[in-house]
Amino acid sequence: MNVIGDRKVNSRRKVFRPMALQMTRWFLPTRILIILLIWTLSISAIHASTLTGSPFESRVYLANQELRLNGMGMRKLLFIDVYAAGLYLAGKTDTPGGVAALGGPKRLQLRMLHSASPDDFIEALLPGIRRNTSPVQQAALVERLAQLERNIRVIGRTAAGDVIDFDYLPEVGTVLSVNGQVRGAAIVGVDFYAAVLSIFVGERPVDAGLKKGLLGLP
Repeated sequence: MNVIGDRKVNSRRKVFRPMALQMTRWFLPTRILIILLIWTLSISAIHASTLTGSPFESRVYLANQELRLNGMGMRKLLFIDVYAAGLYLAGKTDTPGGVAALGGPKRLQLRMLHSASPDDFIEALLPGIRRNTSPVQQAALVERLAQLERNIRVIGRTAAGDVIDFDYLPEVGTVLSVNGQVRGAAIVGVDFYAAVLSIFVGERPVDAGLKKGLLGLP
């Protein structure tokens, strides 16, 4: 009985061994590919986050301080994607109050997907500030809103692919730049930058979906 049993075991080993080798040959390359894919995706996530082809760095440095991407979203007009926006802060928050409470430098970055004239920007930004500020606040902002309009006209027409940064530097104020080049004069006051951000994350945002994205909400 032992001899017959040994023969049965040996025959089974002969059958299973080729199958095991085939499975091993298939599994190892597949496993390696999966590991490489996960590693590649992880590295990409460290360097940049992408929203419909518009890459946002996961971190930037402003005024010698590291800022992290808090969230990003898309400004839609009917069925058109107008621009992608990313909000960089010194800390993570998912509320407008949290954005206002965070100190230090901040950056709101717009990545243009269509061309826009200065009038397009002015007609979008200034009414957005008025919708989210009180009459008293607006009175205090009059001269600085005029400076913002002048800065926008200095920029001229923007094109698809342009990168526009609204930076807040505590020692300087709000600085507007296009493709890394500063345009116009700095606008003083943390209250002014808060008014600009209110266009995007205020109680009456220009786009509700964009607001959720900038706050990192699902």
